[in-house]
Amino acid sequence: MPTSTTLAMYNLSSYNTGDFTLLGIPGLEQYHVWISIPFCFIYLMAIVGNSILLYLIAMERSLHTPMFFFLSMLAITDVILSTTCVPKTLTVFWLGPQKISFPGCLTQLFFLHSSFVLDSAILLAMAFDRYVAICSPLRYTTILTPRTITKIAVGISCRSFCIILPVIFLLTRLPFCRTRIIPHTYCEHIGVARLACADISINIWYGFCVPIMTVISDVILIAVSYTLILCAVFRLPSRDARQKALGTCGSHVCVILMFYTPAFFSILAHRFGHNVSRTFHIMFANLYIVIPPALNPIVYGVKTKQIRDKVILLFSTKGSE
Repeated sequence: MPTSTTLAMYNLSSYNTGDFTLLGIPGLEQYHVWISIPFCFIYLMAIVGNSILLYLIAMERSLHTPMFFFLSMLAITDVILSTTCVPKTLTVFWLGPQKISFPGCLTQLFFLHSSFVLDSAILLAMAFDRYVAICSPLRYTTILTPRTITKIAVGISCRSFCIILPVIFLLTRLPFCRTRIIPHTYCEHIGVARLACADISINIWYGFCVPIMTVISDVILIAVSYTLILCAVFRLPSRDARQKALGTCGSHVCVILMFYTPAFFSILAHRFGHNVSRTFHIMFANLYIVIPPALNPIVYGVKTKQIRDKVILLFSTKGSE
């Protein structure tokens, strides 16, 4: 004789076996094909740019330093972030509304959100690297040893995994007995949770508070690091040393602003922006997953002399063959 708990679990699992439908950008359906052209170009630029960056860092021994190790982590995470969503988004743009299974939806949103949290942690690690390099240059190699770098990489990866994993369990407990149509181009936590026919208060507060508090703590620590860095830079006796330090930090600050500005807007608009049109919000959310990954290699290529020189050498060598 089945118990009430067994029946409840059976009913819940039966609610979560169907597919979801991704509609695209509401209100702009007739422009999907046109929107896909720059979107696809920017995505390809992100893949190519980050691939070149990873190739240079892997092949050039002079770039085997903590700063470029963290930069390679950022490039890999950016590729994961954009590749998690963009191929499915382009399919929606080209072929119309697309179905996605519940496990597929959970997988997509897990990699999307965990990549975001990991990106934030990598930027913090890079800020710490610059702080040690500029404020304690004589102790740089003793502080940031390969063992320490490995611990930092493993630690921030585990942190992002542990922060986002509960989101999956919070969604699997929900029954989806109403519409399964998602007015978006990809799955994200709160957007999927709002389709449930149950109380989603825990999802809203966990999905908003925990990642936001984590990212805000990263931002505060990054701000403290760069404040200390600037104080140290302006105390340097040599003008060339000041310019070199500011140039290196300038590329980091550009990447930080490109990452956090649209991210915070998107998160806050989703939670509090009831007056923000859904079309604008979803369009902005789509730009966020491709523009920072595409611009990061360009910023570092232009601002970081070591990478700029290696890129010029790479393409001049190819051209002379």
